[in-house]
Amino acid sequence: MRFPLPALAFVLAAWAISATAQTAAGIGPLTLSDALRLAEGASPAVRAREAQLAAAEGSRREAQSFLFNNPELSVERTRRRALAPTGSASEWGVGIAQPIELGGQQTRRREAASASLEALRAEIEDARRQVRAEASQRFHAVLAAQRRLRLEQRSVELFDSSAQAVAKRRSAGEDTRLDANVALIEAERARNALAVSQEHLHDAKAELATTLQLPPSAVPDVIGELSVPGSAPLPYGLDQLLASAQALPKQRALAAREDAARARVGVERASRYPDLTVGLNVGREGAGDGRERVTTLTLSVPLPLFRRNDAAIGQALSDASQAEIERTAASRDGQANVRRLWSRLESQRERVARLQRAMVAASADNQQLAAKSRQAGQIGLLDQLLVNRQALDAERDLNDALAEFHATRIELENAAGWSQEGTAR
Repeated sequence: MRFPLPALAFVLAAWAISATAQTAAGIGPLTLSDALRLAEGASPAVRAREAQLAAAEGSRREAQSFLFNNPELSVERTRRRALAPTGSASEWGVGIAQPIELGGQQTRRREAASASLEALRAEIEDARRQVRAEASQRFHAVLAAQRRLRLEQRSVELFDSSAQAVAKRRSAGEDTRLDANVALIEAERARNALAVSQEHLHDAKAELATTLQLPPSAVPDVIGELSVPGSAPLPYGLDQLLASAQALPKQRALAAREDAARARVGVERASRYPDLTVGLNVGREGAGDGRERVTTLTLSVPLPLFRRNDAAIGQALSDASQAEIERTAASRDGQANVRRLWSRLESQRERVARLQRAMVAASADNQQLAAKSRQAGQIGLLDQLLVNRQALDAERDLNDALAEFHATRIELENAAGWSQEGTAR
């Protein structure tokens, strides 16, 4: 059996598009570890920082050279035309000159280059941490949106079944038109809430796709659950978080930037001392029968009478002071931020436990009691709908509280330098 060529081309193109989509989306569902790995590997911020490594490493290699200034080679040739019968003569000379720094600038320059490279590496590590924290936030937002969607789907099923039951009872003359309208309104409200939750889930997936640098259609299914904080304490305490915050990559980067700025102050201060230029010249001079070989050693030093490098020293001192202020402020603000987030996390942890222990459990019990009472004719439709609505609202409040708890937890762990998996660094 032979296939037409256009049909075969269409089949091959469709297979190629499907294979490309599967490659972009990855194989299998997306876990938290997969999201962190993809976000870190595709982050433009991390890649931009890594692109600066070549410049920093080049500066360090240049600072590690034996001398900072290159030697200067000079060649001259002179043609002398004399009026005497001896005629003309050619003279030539070759010279080399090397400036030598006398103030120790080279040592300070190497310290500044090494500190700048160390700061850049710490900033790259900090950028990776920020990307991982953002990916974790987006991932848990998708989990919360998926949990809310399942809740709203259950709400639609519950109120639809109630509306259908009321419609049958009204046909039989057991319920009033008011009861039927109330049940219908509750069913439509549930469908509207379901549509809103679907929109929120779509937005959350789009934000996750942006973090992963993927098109929204290429994001695979996200699997996982919002863990409920139990009665067990958190795997870290406030003192541990405060100690960990002191070793943040951002703090190391600011400290290295300060060291580099102070080393540059030393370079500019040492530049007040003039450089010594040592030169050696070799040449031939004189007429043909009286030519002489001349060797000259020169030493030259500029006199620092008018220019004392004050502007460069002042700028370097300003940069060093600014770097110190930024490091001190970042350390102080980091400690305050950790304490603030810790207090909020403890409050949200207690709120989640209270919702789960009291309101959600009581609402679920009320649903069962209301269903039995409704069948026994002890309560009316409005009472049962009120109980169902309270139960669903309790689960919505618990879902929102869980989402806020995990958002605060991730922010706290990022502010304290704790890993996004909740274990020690």
